[in-house]
Amino acid sequence: METRKVLSALSYFSIFFAGFLFPLVVFFASGDDETKVHAKKALLSHLIPIIPVPLLIFAIINDASAINNNVVPVFTIVTVVFMILVSIIVVIWNVIKGVKVLTRE
Repeated sequence: METRKVLSALSYFSIFFAGFLFPLVVFFASGDDETKVHAKKALLSHLIPIIPVPLLIFAIINDASAINNNVVPVFTIVTVVFMILVSIIVVIWNVIKGVKVLTRE
């Protein structure tokens, strides 16, 4: 198996073991343009679940004032569910892309 295929696939699969660190190292250390493209895509996809974090912080702050009134923090719960769904979708997408890179000729 070619090294660039393995590095490209590992960039996607690193969501399980190294987060955004492995694609970042591959992007800067690799001399192959194709591997760099895959590392960049993997890095960006690993960062997608971080995007809704400000929304979660806002939801927690907003719902914290309602706790004294015995109100269910719906906004926070919906935001957490949304973040979980986004994370699951990103993991599935990275697995699919990693397998496609390995099976491509």
